[in-house]
Amino acid sequence: MASPRFVKQLNVQIGNEFAAHQQYIACAVYYDALTMPQMARFFYRQAVEERGHAMMMVQYLLDADEEVAIPGVEAPQNRFDDVVAPVKLALDQEKRVTEQVNQLTAVAREDNDYASDQFMQWFIKEQVEEVATMSALLAVVTRSHDDVESIEEWVAREAATEDDDPTAPAVAGAE
Repeated sequence: MASPRFVKQLNVQIGNEFAAHQQYIACAVYYDALTMPQMARFFYRQAVEERGHAMMMVQYLLDADEEVAIPGVEAPQNRFDDVVAPVKLALDQEKRVTEQVNQLTAVAREDNDYASDQFMQWFIKEQVEEVATMSALLAVVTRSHDDVESIEEWVAREAATEDDDPTAPAVAGAE
């Protein structure tokens, strides 16, 4: 049984992950409209990944026989000033999620909820990767903001799809 504080905060985090999903779709659509297919594909994949994170959390609560409360989310930002802005927003978002993941882990530890603490370890590792990826992408788009072809080439070369992580938690509804 997960600690009540952890369950409450994880339900909030499910909403945060779904909000990130929506925001990444908005970023992808922005790049799609600019005919930047590599950046669009990158953010569409990020959106799917964020949805997966939410569904991992749902599955954990279901497995722990705890209540799942899917919250509504605010509308994402849809307008951006330039090609750099969505990536800057994404990096800020990933840093915020890192803080949220760390707080969830702290709650699990404070409440001696060892199963929930163990569950959160994968997300800690994932956030290190996410922040590093967005930081690198921000450097590229900032440096090449007037050369979208360079951005597109870098994303195609460096931001290729990763293989599935066999250590990832189960995703609710996945086959």
